[in-house]
Amino acid sequence: MHKLPKLAAVVFDLDGLIVNSEDVYEQADVEVLRRRGKVYDAELRAQMMGRPTAESLKKMIEWHSLEDSLELLDAERSLLRDKLLELSLAPMSGLLDLLVALEAAGIPKAIATSGHRSYAANVLNRLELQTRFEFVLTSEDVSRGKPAPEVYQLAAYNLGLLPAEIMVLEDSVNGCLAGIAAGAFTVAVPNHHTCGYDFSGVQFVADTLADRRILRALTIAE
Repeated sequence: MHKLPKLAAVVFDLDGLIVNSEDVYEQADVEVLRRRGKVYDAELRAQMMGRPTAESLKKMIEWHSLEDSLELLDAERSLLRDKLLELSLAPMSGLLDLLVALEAAGIPKAIATSGHRSYAANVLNRLELQTRFEFVLTSEDVSRGKPAPEVYQLAAYNLGLLPAEIMVLEDSVNGCLAGIAAGAFTVAVPNHHTCGYDFSGVQFVADTLADRRILRALTIAE
């Protein structure tokens, strides 16, 4: 049997994986569409989730044949989102303990998100998490966002590793597809928005970030 390379770093998605911001995005998207007499349903969510902002909003526009420009929708949704973030932003279950375990083992951590750089900085700073990661890659650092593999290939390069030497943690199908296509050891960590999706191709589907299989794969737990 072919032996997998030893994992030497972990690259996290952001929304719905590190923080509960997918809940915030959903509330904002529901309201944006409600104002237009439209519905944000599970099928549309699956199309939008995990993609860069511009691509996800294009899906919304196409899905409901909206006449609004992408720029108008982005501004409207961002305003709603920022108000909601002030009220309900929180780390996902198991995150803080996982970060402590990785830091104790000396395993580098990074973030690769489909969001904008300013948004990622805002979210991480609110929870005082920014300094706990080596770097943050955003949609502005790549030419093709998830599900294309570029952001995870770049993360591996920046870490001085092969993609097969990094663990990718993702909550969305599009994010997992990006990790798999990059050749990374990809683990799905679904939230309540994505728990029913098909994560074929991942190494395993974790219950939460507290799932002991994550630490075992990194050889820092029995």
